[in-house]
Amino acid sequence: MTLTKDALVNEVAKANGYPRNRSVELIETLLELIKSKLVSGEDVLISGFGKFCVKEKRERRGRNPATGEEMMLDARKVVTFKCSGQLRDKVNQQEDI
Repeated sequence: MTLTKDALVNEVAKANGYPRNRSVELIETLLELIKSKLVSGEDVLISGFGKFCVKEKRERRGRNPATGEEMMLDARKVVTFKCSGQLRDKVNQQEDI
């Protein structure tokens, strides 16, 4: 099951006793802060959760899967995520149950 933004808002509202509109503001503000930092090239470290990083990918050769034609793919930036050791341990504990 995927956790949607709407479900996240509902969980924050329920867990903290906030009205739904306040929870929407909190989640939107948090996501906008994360996006703005990533757009400016900064990493985002959330202790106990993980780290979002912006990585540069070089120009490289690729292939059009439909035609098989070779092409050059432009250099670009991608966002990567590396989970914290705490999160990894919790996820692995859940699998053992």
